[in-house]
Amino acid sequence: MYAITVSEPGGPDVLQWTEVPDPVAQPGEVVIDVVAAGVNRADIMQRQGHYPPPPGASDILGLEASGRIAALGEGVTGWKVGDEVAALLAGGGYAEKVAVPAAQLLPIPDGVDIVTAAGLPEVASTVWSNVIAAGRLSAGETFLVQGGTSGIGTHAIQVAKALGARVAATAGAPDRLERSRELGADIVIDYHDDIPAELMKATDGHGADVILDNMGAKGLAGNIASLAMDGRLVIIGMQGGVKGELNLGALMGKRGSVISMGLRARPVEGPNGKGTVVAGVRELVWPMIADGRVRPITHATVPMEEAGRAHAMFDEGGVIGKVLLVTPGAR
Repeated sequence: MYAITVSEPGGPDVLQWTEVPDPVAQPGEVVIDVVAAGVNRADIMQRQGHYPPPPGASDILGLEASGRIAALGEGVTGWKVGDEVAALLAGGGYAEKVAVPAAQLLPIPDGVDIVTAAGLPEVASTVWSNVIAAGRLSAGETFLVQGGTSGIGTHAIQVAKALGARVAATAGAPDRLERSRELGADIVIDYHDDIPAELMKATDGHGADVILDNMGAKGLAGNIASLAMDGRLVIIGMQGGVKGELNLGALMGKRGSVISMGLRARPVEGPNGKGTVVAGVRELVWPMIADGRVRPITHATVPMEEAGRAHAMFDEGGVIGKVLLVTPGAR
């Protein structure tokens, strides 16, 4: 098969479409003939040499894909060859075939085509595990997502709205603020402004019960200031650095909590494993997609062998939603 490989850490031009060995389904796994794969910020970081795959994972980029089951490993039940699926991956999505634990498979959601479905597993699993499972967002609460037009942000806005929350989102340009509002955000804030002050003004001093943040250290103080009493700050990225100063007095004064969680390196099994996350997504989020409360947002589709062009879109900025790579055999 062919796959995208990284010749050396660097820019988009280091991505190469080369021939590699076919994957083999181990016990509990399936092999998928890939139709499309989603591009995520983690892929950009891995290409740059900043985010190596966890032990045992494929070093091929790609944390989510869609396609058709080509082979079943020993012990796999509930699926058959030919089933159309989407999959959460630890790696390997930028390829014509990928092996994945059966517990990380999802059916294609009703009303979604197989290409578009490639952009759902990673965002849906991230939002479910962080906003719903860890953040415990519930109806009537206020939710703030930092970066409302990212892949995660466009999904999180809609899921939070479907849960009955009041939704606030940040973005850096008028058109992106308006797009966040179109997706369901009740409050939009330019992240160049004083976010805590603007949020408190818009919520009559309440703040956010749950905050989903991808900036890490850079946004820490502002996020603590934005929390409501008993608020939960959930950090899923470190684009703004890994070390910050935490004012424990401010956090304690709000009875707040700071949660930081990753998804890629989790085990398959166990109460916090990927299988549990995927099962939660299938039970709660897939019905939201089927009835139209949550829609996949696709910025662009690009031939997989031109993955460098897709990565350049992220480097240049301006991506709203997901960029998808489509394999040659699916076009």
